[in-house]
Amino acid sequence: MNRTARTIASALVAGGLVLGLGACSEIADEAAKQVDKEVNEQYEVTYEITGKGIDSIDYHVDGGDATKPKIESVRKPALPWKKTVKLRGLLPPGVLPVAVDPAGVEMSCKIIYQGKVIKEQTAKGMAAATGCIAVSPVAG
Repeated sequence: MNRTARTIASALVAGGLVLGLGACSEIADEAAKQVDKEVNEQYEVTYEITGKGIDSIDYHVDGGDATKPKIESVRKPALPWKKTVKLRGLLPPGVLPVAVDPAGVEMSCKIIYQGKVIKEQTAKGMAAATGCIAVSPVAG
């Protein structure tokens, strides 16, 4: 290959790298915008608990972060129990009913988002704790 052809080939490769890196930068910018949107987007879920003899219910509410959510509690709840909460971003919706009764307990929990059950669990026994924790529905 002569010197002119090598110079042209090198210029084309360098130009291709610049264009490729520019496209990567645009993709990275778009990905960052999507993450920001997901982190700040609010969503609403409804927790539902059914059963008998439930001693307490702990559930995630808005506040804290995805690794250490803010938790509220209800002691000796009237059943069936239902609570709608707003959460934000990647914070996972979660609810945990707990019961202890020598006669036996049965319980179930549901997390509902936009009218659809996104997580459901049941438990039986003398002592029972069944948790429903779902992936944030805005986590794409």
